[in-house]
Amino acid sequence: MAEFEEMVRQELEEAMKKELDALVATAPPNELEATRKDLEGFQKLFHRFLKEKGPAVDWGKIKPPPEELIQPYEKIKARGLPSNVSKLLSKLVVVKLNGGLGTSMGCKGPKSLISVRNENTFLDLTVQQIEHLNKTYNTDVPLVLMNSFNTDEDTKKILQKYSHCRLKIYTFNQSRYPRINKESLLPVAKDVSFTAENAEVWYPPGHGDIYGSFYNSGLLESLIDEGKEYMFVSNIDNLGATVDLYILNYLLNSPNGHLCEFVMEVTDKTRADVKGGTLTQYEGKLRLLEIAQVPKAHVDEFKSVSKFKIFNTNNLWVSLPAIKRQQESNAIDMEIIVNPKTLDGGLNVIQLETAVGAAVKCFDNSLGINVPRSRFLPVKTSSDLLLVMSNLYSLSAGSLTMSEKREFPTVPLVKLGSSFTKVQDYLRRLESIPDLLELDHLTVSGDVTFGKNVSLKGTVIIIANHGDRIDIPAGAVLENKIVSGNLRILDH
Repeated sequence: MAEFEEMVRQELEEAMKKELDALVATAPPNELEATRKDLEGFQKLFHRFLKEKGPAVDWGKIKPPPEELIQPYEKIKARGLPSNVSKLLSKLVVVKLNGGLGTSMGCKGPKSLISVRNENTFLDLTVQQIEHLNKTYNTDVPLVLMNSFNTDEDTKKILQKYSHCRLKIYTFNQSRYPRINKESLLPVAKDVSFTAENAEVWYPPGHGDIYGSFYNSGLLESLIDEGKEYMFVSNIDNLGATVDLYILNYLLNSPNGHLCEFVMEVTDKTRADVKGGTLTQYEGKLRLLEIAQVPKAHVDEFKSVSKFKIFNTNNLWVSLPAIKRQQESNAIDMEIIVNPKTLDGGLNVIQLETAVGAAVKCFDNSLGINVPRSRFLPVKTSSDLLLVMSNLYSLSAGSLTMSEKREFPTVPLVKLGSSFTKVQDYLRRLESIPDLLELDHLTVSGDVTFGKNVSLKGTVIIIANHGDRIDIPAGAVLENKIVSGNLRILDH
């Protein structure tokens, strides 16, 4: 049986190599080198995919991580800061993952260009944060954007507006991999062109691609040559992911003399985070465990807040020389995420992806730091957008902090229904952003609009059934209320 499986695997690999060679042959001369590098990377990933059939993890070997490998942030902060903070910052590069589109929020183009606060986009806020650091400490922290072929062109057009800002901005592209037919396991694409028909047969392979793409771009090498030692990498839509000087100081002035090459910021799991990846100990190493890798029989155990108490914020600090070393020795081995998709014509395909945090097991002296929840403020939906646009947060130099006027530091639970999914619908339904300072929980479902200066407190549930419409009048104060039925306010 094993011999037969090995034969099948070899045949599939040979068939794939033939198809990939044919795809490389369709590349124009100016794109030939980049295409070859991309498809070589894909071939390695496909090779591992074929070898690793079967469960990715042996559930019996998974243990919660030992306490000393998850440091409390308070302990890191208690060490204070050296007098020369600018020296610390001179070793840092900030990298933002900028490959995603705004489609899930009903927007065209890169997600980073959606306005999230006072007309500022995610990218504007990032630039303001780093420029503020550079001015305050008279230093030169660069911003690096990892774009995808979906976001690169639009992002580069926008970057011109930051030419007068006090920071250098670099970009590089993550790879472009072919989606493969679920049955034949061969690429669907027939050529590498960027035509509209080709848009759905190629994909950017997840943020785990950062190590190879950063290295292949030549940018990693040149930043190391400039004396940069660490990158702080995070999702561009996580508004809590700002540069933390205490963590940077810990990395550059390690208390035990051991160079820590990889830090993952984790935070305490709540019931809202049960699907988030968690740090575990596996075969003596820290390892990121994602819900997609969990055997079905153990999913409830994975989601439990009692066994796995923390989750990955995807704010990571990684040694640049260590990335170079591991990349050159082909030692970065991340679990493969198999993502099934259906193309518009009904064809079932799979795309092979990796996650940036999964490399935690490939670096020396990796560590989790349990940070405050405030460092995890992602905007994935219009419900998240409502929170960050509201008076719950104040904005200063590109950073959002929770308002001092909120008596308790937890974030309210907000669930806006499908009428609010698209940003333009959400904005149309809110004449102004309600006062949420005293809100605990908001659920809105159906055809609902809000007038100006509405205040929501405690638990508020507003449900307009099919065919009904509810207009919350201007100036209304709703405290611990359920509103249902029909409420129309008409101009006369």
